[in-house]
Amino acid sequence: MDNRRVYQNNAVTRKKVAAVLSPEERRQLTRRSDLWGAASILLAWGGIAASFALVGWGLGQPVWLMVPVVVLGVALLGGRQLALAILTHEGTHNTLFRSRWANSTLTDWLCGRPIGLDLARYRTHHFIHHSKTGTAEDSDISLIQGLPTTRASLARKFLRDLSGLTGLKFLLGRLLMDMELMKWTVATEVTWLPRRCRAAHLWALVRNSTPAVLANGGLLAALWLAGQPGLYLAWVAAYLIPYPLFIRIRALAEHAGTEATTDMFRNTRTTRAGWLARLFFAPFRVNYHIEHHAMAAVPWYRLKALHALLRQRQMVAEPPGYWQVMRLVSSAGQTR
Repeated sequence: MDNRRVYQNNAVTRKKVAAVLSPEERRQLTRRSDLWGAASILLAWGGIAASFALVGWGLGQPVWLMVPVVVLGVALLGGRQLALAILTHEGTHNTLFRSRWANSTLTDWLCGRPIGLDLARYRTHHFIHHSKTGTAEDSDISLIQGLPTTRASLARKFLRDLSGLTGLKFLLGRLLMDMELMKWTVATEVTWLPRRCRAAHLWALVRNSTPAVLANGGLLAALWLAGQPGLYLAWVAAYLIPYPLFIRIRALAEHAGTEATTDMFRNTRTTRAGWLARLFFAPFRVNYHIEHHAMAAVPWYRLKALHALLRQRQMVAEPPGYWQVMRLVSSAGQTR
């Protein structure tokens, strides 16, 4: 499947896009920039460096100040880990850079591997999501099944995230997928693969996990050279606690509680994001999700312009905020 044409797999969406956007507008919107791609990665890692500096500073303060500062720093790190995931997603669609090598290899090593993502395997998984959005065959359908739910149920999910249980389960899943005991996914369903000899699974673990180990080893080495190797624990804490929470909020906002239809304008949601949302769970304009599904070849830095055009031509409504979406997806059993 040509990832620059993913959005064309749905006839209903394709016709709507063609009806409101001229060929020249589509050409302008899908232009890619190496400068923007490089700046995006530098911005993400600059945020990571600043978050580490905040945690390091906080550790030297009195306890009453240290605790909130370190918690904030770890939360910011979790948000920047999600930022790396979003840039990996951009590379998956070949929209971060002009060249396929930079999108697939450079982005994989600088953005995907530090957070345990394999861009090639993610691409295979993610393109199924785009072509089968909202159907039983959607590769991400498990992320939004059973919704809307009750407020108590959503609160329990958030508590599992905040306790680190979701993160530990996430880490175990990565191990089993790297061993090729479980089918690779970023969703929550579990599909077991046929068992082979122990040596084959151990070799699969070495082969699949080595890039992530090397990337994290590089990060640890950089912190060591800066005289703060202990700060790597903040990276691990962010990966286990705020990162899974932010992934959940993002996934709920994008598709949960939308219509059961093949029309991307109705089975996907764009969400209004203020600066706090962009800092933690909506980096790099990932909140413009209708726009992304309608035209997956549009780079993240042009999604806002696409949104403005679609609003102007009455194709999309004013988006809700994240708080409104959380209330919607936890509205089961609520009296009207």
